[in-house]
Parts: sequence; structure tokens; C-alpha cells
Amino acid sequence: MRILLAEDDGRLAEPLVDYLQREQHGVLWLADGRQALDALLDGDYDLALLDWMLPGLDGLSVVSELRRHGRNTLVLMLTARDDLGDVVQGLQSGADDYLVKPFRMAELSARIRSLERRSARGYQPTQLHWGAIQLDPLQARVLVQGVELALTSKELQLLEWFLRHPARLISRSHLLDHLWSLDKDAGENTVKTHLNNLRRKLKAAGSDDPIETLHGMGYRLREAPA
Repeated sequence: MRILLAEDDGRLAEPLVDYLQREQHGVLWLADGRQALDALLDGDYDLALLDWMLPGLDGLSVVSELRRHGRNTLVLMLTARDDLGDVVQGLQSGADDYLVKPFRMAELSARIRSLERRSARGYQPTQLHWGAIQLDPLQARVLVQGVELALTSKELQLLEWFLRHPARLISRSHLLDHLWSLDKDAGENTVKTHLNNLRRKLKAAGSDDPIETLHGMGYRLREAPA
């Protein structure tokens, strides 16, 4: 797994990083909550191990912001706060599990394996939303203001990609690699054409444009309207 560890106590973080790497995980260690949130929003991490009390932004706020942006990264809180009310607060804020310090590495490993199994069972929302847009990936249906919208398969895949990766900036070439990897005749103009068609259809159906263009850089999902 790709793991982000947010822990400001180096005496705990350094042996944790060593242990996780020996367990064949890729680990990024950060000691600041704001930096951890930025990294989680910008990167593809499978799991975040978050200390509750972090400088910059506390772990609970990191989880809340992560969920507010629609990110489904698995989160395991690591904290010395063992009061039941704290546990409930952490889980209600969007954490997936809670481990009280001090803990044994074997227990941490067992919790990670449990979260891995949860992720393998498809830990993704069955309904994706943005403004007036509702996407059901299982049924391949898109509704705008409650009315079904006809999209091509590639338009639907593009829309789903952006809804599943809010705030992530991606170039045409990367979209081409992700969604047209088997089509050797497709080029970056293919991506541009499908994106333009998707945006036109969404606008005609009464939706705001969900996709922001950053010229010379790529595209990303806009923040959803209130």
C-alpha cells in the first residue's frame, strides 16, 4: 500500500517508517497536519496514518477536510486519547479505524490488513455527486437535476474519473494513458473532443461546468457549488 504517515514525534515515526517499509509498504512521513492534508489531496495514497495532535492542522481536521473534498482514502487514527467520546468523535469525522498509543507493531499490521481487505471489497461510494450531477457507476447512469442524461461510455468514464479524484490536476496525456490505453489511434485531441462534448451535454442539461481548465497544465474538478 501507499501510506502517508502524519506524526510529529520522531521517536515513534522513525521506527514506524522502518517497520512499514519492511512490510513492503511505500511510506511518506510528514510531521505537519497541513502538509499531510495537501499531500493527501494531491496524491494517490491508499491509507493515511494520522496522529490526532499535529502542528499546522490537527488529525481530526485533516480527516474532516479529506472527506469534505470527497476523498475516500482509508484513515487510521493514531492517538493517546482513549476516551470513548474521543473514539466516537474520530470515527464520526470520517476515520475508518482508531488505534490508541502505545500499540504493538503487530496490532498496527493487523489493522492495516483489515483495512486492505475492506478496500479490496470495493471501498468506494456507490453514488457520486457534484452539484446537480449524480452518477451511479454500477448502473452507468448519470442524472442531472433528477433527469437521466445520455452519455457515451468514454464521457461517463471521464466524468467518473473527475468525481473520484476531486482537486487532482491531470494532463491530457495522463487522461489518455488512463482511459485510452488500448486505443493506439487516440491522441490528446481525442481527449479534448470528449471533454468538450461532456461539458456541453452537462451544461445543456442544466449543470454548472464541473471541470476547470488550467491552460498549459491540465484539468481538475471544480469545488462543488453550494
